[in-house]
Amino acid sequence: MTLPGELVDIDLAGTRGAVLCITEASADRVDAPCPHFGACGGCNLQHWRDESYVAWKTEALAMALARAGYDAGTLPAMARTPPGARRRVDLAVRREGPRVSVGLHGLRSSGVVDWETCLVCHPALVGLLPKLRRVLNSLQALNREGSAICNLADNGIDILLRTDAALTSGDRTRLAAFAAASNVARVSWAMGQGPTESAATLQAPEIALSGVTVRPAPGAFLQASPQGEAAIIAAVRAGLPAKGRVADLYAGYGTITHAIAVTHRVSAFEGDAEAAASLKRSGMAVEHRDLVRRPLLGRDLKAFAAVVLDPPFGGAATQLAEIAAAKVARVIYVSCNPAALARDARILRDAGYTMLAATPIDQFLWSARLEAVVVFDLPRRPIKPRAA
Repeated sequence: MTLPGELVDIDLAGTRGAVLCITEASADRVDAPCPHFGACGGCNLQHWRDESYVAWKTEALAMALARAGYDAGTLPAMARTPPGARRRVDLAVRREGPRVSVGLHGLRSSGVVDWETCLVCHPALVGLLPKLRRVLNSLQALNREGSAICNLADNGIDILLRTDAALTSGDRTRLAAFAAASNVARVSWAMGQGPTESAATLQAPEIALSGVTVRPAPGAFLQASPQGEAAIIAAVRAGLPAKGRVADLYAGYGTITHAIAVTHRVSAFEGDAEAAASLKRSGMAVEHRDLVRRPLLGRDLKAFAAVVLDPPFGGAATQLAEIAAAKVARVIYVSCNPAALARDARILRDAGYTMLAATPIDQFLWSARLEAVVVFDLPRRPIKPRAA
């Protein structure tokens, strides 16, 4: 990947073109530390000097807010995720002849880069790679394509394995032995995108969220790193009003819900049935609701002093319109997509909301993705004096 200010020779054949060589390199270009850089599609900014990389990501948040009509001013220092901290990875799996490759898809390629290491993932996940590759190579259930979502829980690794053929009884025996020897709490399995079932369970995976222990479903979404999670929680809590009810939309398993319930009365809304059930078991007020298809309406939101929302990558434009219509006094938006943030924040800007704070968070290290927490406030209009 080229960097700002570089001169390159490009082959214009094809629809995208390809860089043939760099004729004048940027002063900010450094040697990428990962041996898979350039082939792997996971980290494509390792070759950018850290100071410039941080400035670019911070500017990405400022530009998104500017497109929405807000002046970000001087943003705070970006919260950082260090190398070796990522606790969730979605691995691609491919069998080619006698060899099974396990890693990520290549940069602009459907091929699988067979990982020897990963500088972003937690060492426990990196250490799993050779054992996972060996057991996958032994499975009759893997003809050609598969995937393995690996979540690092507090009591072991939780794996959701998808293959293109059915597990045999021998496959199940091999997976159980692999789990027992590899600090794997559970292996769940599905054929393609079919229903999930247990393949080998040594113990139910558990993870603590603000002191509350939850048992996530196979392949459950977790914040990518503990450091990213902590930064999100800190920015959300700092943006809450002193008192009043809070609605937590797209609550998941309660990463934010459990944190803010320490100081506020919270109602959670979540579309995933397993996650909503987990929140309910922990004593939270929760409604199982698909907010994309059935957003909360203005009348549903008027009881809340604040709304916290952490929508999927595509954002939550329809839901934001209802929040603005309800004139909720405080809105705290957790974003993983500056483009969606720019569009959704414009809805609040047009409704009269001001911006109180914006925090950039580098949860996806060495990638172009940026997390952010932005706090919006609806000023109270001054009461006009009665006519004499």
